[in-house]
Amino acid sequence: LATHVPVGEDQKQHLELTRDIAQKFNNDFKNDLFPIPEPLILGEAKRVMSLRDGTKKMSKSEESDYSRINLKDDADEIEKKIKKAKSDSETIPDDLKALEKKPEALNLINIFSEVSKINLNKVLKEMSGKEYSYLKKKLTELLISEITPVGKEIKKLLEDKSHLMQVLKKGKEKANIIAEENLKNIREKVGLI
Repeated sequence: LATHVPVGEDQKQHLELTRDIAQKFNNDFKNDLFPIPEPLILGEAKRVMSLRDGTKKMSKSEESDYSRINLKDDADEIEKKIKKAKSDSETIPDDLKALEKKPEALNLINIFSEVSKINLNKVLKEMSGKEYSYLKKKLTELLISEITPVGKEIKKLLEDKSHLMQVLKKGKEKANIIAEENLKNIREKVGLI
């Protein structure tokens, strides 16, 4: 059972429900069968915002496909989306406080920082005084190098249906073994066995 769960900042409340249920069970039955999972919120981009509106989170449910980068996007799609991403007509400021007043621009810098694994302040120092077109070009190159291999692998895996079915079957078998053991332990703790 998981003790730490990687989540985005906006998903923390879902983990809180899991924590509450685990605590209630453990308290009611005076045991520690369920660990109390801790959220792992990593990196600068704790919440990735929409490419079209820096005040809303990036989401698959957003109507415009230009609001997000999908893992299956090819190089041309990524380039178009980043070019159309809302930014600013001024140059990139040299301090975070000024950038925070520009949510779309901050979002692009945050995405670049997170994907490149370069500290936000270092990215800001490198980009300050430059046009947003420079940032968009660098971000496009970075996203293409990171995302297109993933998309190609996804497409390759989706084409091999028999392999996918075999992986799902093995996964189901392993999950059933673990679930049965957990259910047996739960039944014993609540007195059903």
